[in-house]
Amino acid sequence: MASRGRLSRALAGVVLMSATACVSSSAGEFDAPPPKPLAPCAWWYGIGDSPSAAEIESAAKRYHVVVLNSWETAAMRKLRELNPKIKVLVYKDLSSTRNYPGAVIGDKDADQLPTGLGYHKTQREHPEWFAVDTAARRIEWQGYPRHWQMTTWVKQYQEAWAYAVTNEVTREGWDGVLADNDFNSLSHYSPAVLAGTTDAAATDRLLRDGLDAFLSVAGDSLEKAGKLFVPNVSETFLTPGRWTAHSRFAGAMEENFGFRDDNGAGGLLTFQGNEWKELRGQAALGESWLLLVTRARSAREERVGYASAALLAGPYTCWNLATTADYSRPELSRLHRSGLGEAVEAATRHPNGMWTREFTGGWVAVNPTGATAEVAVPAGLVTIDGAAVTSPLQVTAADGAVLVKPKTNSPTPVP
Repeated sequence: MASRGRLSRALAGVVLMSATACVSSSAGEFDAPPPKPLAPCAWWYGIGDSPSAAEIESAAKRYHVVVLNSWETAAMRKLRELNPKIKVLVYKDLSSTRNYPGAVIGDKDADQLPTGLGYHKTQREHPEWFAVDTAARRIEWQGYPRHWQMTTWVKQYQEAWAYAVTNEVTREGWDGVLADNDFNSLSHYSPAVLAGTTDAAATDRLLRDGLDAFLSVAGDSLEKAGKLFVPNVSETFLTPGRWTAHSRFAGAMEENFGFRDDNGAGGLLTFQGNEWKELRGQAALGESWLLLVTRARSAREERVGYASAALLAGPYTCWNLATTADYSRPELSRLHRSGLGEAVEAATRHPNGMWTREFTGGWVAVNPTGATAEVAVPAGLVTIDGAAVTSPLQVTAADGAVLVKPKTNSPTPVP
């Protein structure tokens, strides 16, 4: 595809820092070896609060991708100063405009917006771009006051959003855009039925089809400007081909990586449907970002999230541990320091449903099913705390294992 070729050229020469993170060659475009599939790098979805000076300094050392709000231009520039190779994306919502304090100041839109288009400007010039229900009422998102659903399926809205965002990103110097709310169903935010549709299913089809077209308009605009476009796409296990289509510019974000089915009692949702196959296909190409988030409330969720990301590890696979719902603080899992190193094989699926993958510094296993399963463990490996393990290893439902080679006490020269 033409977009893949342009992306390969744009990403050629990127060099990232950590031994456990994404790296590509700094050699020329045509003589460079293919980027190595390393253990998942760390990234930060830093939209919950303004980062402090200490957090910015730490982020420059820890992370390979950082997402910030549009008004954090000073933080973006400081990150670049501290780490010229870091990628800093600006958060922009595809599907809403907002009029809470901060997004608007009195009867004017703020200079920097969390959305593509301002509430007041849109209300004055294009009130028809506010989506309405079958009773002609505007749709405010439940749980998110003063977030208003927009007509994402209308071409003029798509073009206005793409024009405004591309201009801002270019003017301010962001590396690209993290485009939120590329969603599958309005039901996550409202039970409303959109005007012109007959029921919730028809509403969702209109939204999905509209977002398919919207992604082309916005992605083309940003790519032509030399900027990255990464949508936060949801529930792609329900629609074959959607992840592949929506990640085709610079990658995509999966915000619910490691969620369980059956109200938290079943297998892992990410492995269901066609999504896992499409995620593996993207990672194997090694051309675009997989930005993965596991909202971990337990050691099991943290473990299986990281291990699942390691199964996908390519040159641009990054995983984020999130223990706060609002992403208000930067976090780094101890598993990022496990020292897995470089993948030496593709992920392997076993007959009982288990997945494993070997690395130069260790091995991971994931049981995405809803029942306990066991798997043989390579000899000589220990837990990241140094505890011995026995083979076969029993892995409970929706759990994983991260094993490493034992650490030696002898000093290792540092290059």
